[in-house]
Amino acid sequence: MQDLLTKFANLTIQSDFIFKKVMSRKRICKHLLEELLQIEIADIKYLEAEKTLEPEYTSRGIRLDIIVADDKNTHYNLEMQVKNNKNPDTDTYVLPKRSRYYQALLDIDLLQKGQPYDLLPPTFIIFICVFDFFEQDNYVYTFKKCCLENRELELSDEATTMILNTKGTHGNISQDIKSFYDYVNNHIVTTDFTKQIDDEISYLKLDTKVRREFMLMEARLLDERREGEAVGIAKGKEIGIAEGKEIGLAEEKLATAKRMLAKGCYSLEVIAELTNLSLADVEKLTEES
Repeated sequence: MQDLLTKFANLTIQSDFIFKKVMSRKRICKHLLEELLQIEIADIKYLEAEKTLEPEYTSRGIRLDIIVADDKNTHYNLEMQVKNNKNPDTDTYVLPKRSRYYQALLDIDLLQKGQPYDLLPPTFIIFICVFDFFEQDNYVYTFKKCCLENRELELSDEATTMILNTKGTHGNISQDIKSFYDYVNNHIVTTDFTKQIDDEISYLKLDTKVRREFMLMEARLLDERREGEAVGIAKGKEIGIAEGKEIGLAEEKLATAKRMLAKGCYSLEVIAELTNLSLADVEKLTEES
């Protein structure tokens, strides 16, 4: 219990839990989008924070931190990314495919609600990364589809992916975005905007309901981890038993072959046939004896 309380007290904007809570404050989220995109937004509405999109055709779902739409029906998904994760099977970073996956499921969600595909709204997938994914030192990396034969020719599907680099040093960003980066990185308050964020986090940590919500969430995550570990251990035991049986069977074949060789009345080909060993394995046994 004390460990959880300490963990809660030490949470920063980099925590998904705190980030979601802070960005759920309309004035903060709206101002961040306006400063990042250098546009004016009359109003935003929250479609559903930390929504899980699970279309019928897939067993996987994605949990989204913040989804908002502005007064022009442009949809924004804001995500905090603290770790530059790799797929251990392919040894490739997952962020690019993650952005594609998010975009696809956001579109599918809109289509399932009856939105004609040609009326899909403009979308922005925005990853706030505390690492430089492309190692080019840019503050922001913005991606849209363009023609490889003519880079100035853009496919106007109105889907944009922005990967923010809070460790960046190059490019043009507003003072409030730069101060937001500094706050994410080092918890430094340098502007009124970051003071608003810092004050909001302080208020959140004093709210007993928020603290209780965090502890319940952590308890659920712990249960899920334990369940996953139990399944993994059980699977490991099954694999171990299967491998043990296989090893035992292989040793039995070798022992049988050795006995047949000792009798001296079987050809190597017959021993291989009767024991299901390869001829090379039988020949190796004769060299060892």
